[in-house]
Amino acid sequence: MKWENLKNRTKRFAIAIIQMARGLPPEYALRTIIYQIIKSASSVGAYYRAACRSKSPKDFLNKLKIVEEELDETQYWLEILEELEITKKEQLSLLRQESNELISIVVQSIKTVRNKLISTS
Repeated sequence: MKWENLKNRTKRFAIAIIQMARGLPPEYALRTIIYQIIKSASSVGAYYRAACRSKSPKDFLNKLKIVEEELDETQYWLEILEELEITKKEQLSLLRQESNELISIVVQSIKTVRNKLISTS
């Protein structure tokens, strides 16, 4: 059940990022940022879903690490957008908060899986 909740939450996060990106000015200079933030945010849910179908605990751990990396990259792009001051701070603040919460969940999951792998070795 909790896995399904996180699957849905990561999907909603990607959708929120896409909706925010739709509201950004269509400037040439922003194209790369928009592409990258949509790519990394949507990869969070995609990799999490792949982790849920992993073949072993080690595979699960490796895929969770990728989820963490994609979340960190998304945070980077959110920071860039915030410093460029081209979108609403409230919207960015909510997205950054959700990203931070997701990272906390994923990092705790990584620690739990690592501890289980160590204890079974």
